[in-house]
Amino acid sequence: MTKAQQENPSVHLVVGGDPFLNGQRVKELCAQACAAHPDSEYIEMDAADCDAYAFQEAVGPSLLSQTAVVFLDDLQVADEALTQALVDFCREPAETESSIVIARHDGGNRGRRLLDQMERVGAVIERMPDLKKFDDKIDFVYGQFKAHQRRIQPRAAQRLVDVLGERTPELAAMCSQLCFDFDQDPMTLEIVNRYLTDNPAVSGFAVADRALAGRPAQAVVALRSALEQGNEPVSLIGVLALKLRTLGKEAAIESGSITTAEAKAAYWQLREAKRQLHGWTSSGLAACIEALAQADEVSKTSSGDARYALERAVELIAAKGRTLA
Repeated sequence: MTKAQQENPSVHLVVGGDPFLNGQRVKELCAQACAAHPDSEYIEMDAADCDAYAFQEAVGPSLLSQTAVVFLDDLQVADEALTQALVDFCREPAETESSIVIARHDGGNRGRRLLDQMERVGAVIERMPDLKKFDDKIDFVYGQFKAHQRRIQPRAAQRLVDVLGERTPELAAMCSQLCFDFDQDPMTLEIVNRYLTDNPAVSGFAVADRALAGRPAQAVVALRSALEQGNEPVSLIGVLALKLRTLGKEAAIESGSITTAEAKAAYWQLREAKRQLHGWTSSGLAACIEALAQADEVSKTSSGDARYALERAVELIAAKGRTLA
């Protein structure tokens, strides 16, 4: 059989990966199919409550239209009868007047057999990236700006990933909003930091940057500003702790205790930590981590003044862990 005979473009499966990317790709495919077949009926179904008969009815001719664009969600829970109906539909020769089926699978082990069957009978399988690696997230940011015919500076992209890398929908929305609100090309770190100043994670990075630069007064001012904006101490503590952990990893690399690969940190984070590490000692780093842990405990148990404890921790970080007067 030729490749053209093997592949049936009438059936497109979007599999796994980052849930946001998966959902966005499904929306794109459905929109494209509806635009290409404007006379077709659009039908949404869920494999959890859809049987084989309902599926066959959807893809067959109706009073409204000869063809349909069918979105079938949660493919991983399809039962045996629905699975067979899908396989049978995919085996049919692709024609101009064929219905289009776009299905979504979560990428887990459940329903894996159905994916194998569909691939064998010619369904188009598109496996989405999971965006778990830092570099993949950076590439995602570059791609979002490219889609808007814009560019972004590497450090600005890194800051966006630092702040929103675990929340892909918010990361995508922020890229889009930055492109809409600012004309700079490439987008700069200064603009990203200024634009996200109300975000607790960004505020935490501003505090940490000043503290690690040895500027206690500026760090405390940034901390108080962040707290006045309504940011919770625990959020700021998390960012400060992340910075200190990276410092610790770089120190361990330089001492030969671990390798760069074992540090599991982005190269640019380690490079920045290497620059900031000058003047630090193991005991100083330990003292700062302990101070942050105490501030974290106070903020979670209400056993004292969390703001005061955090302010003292920031001052200690700015002093590289040396005892404060």
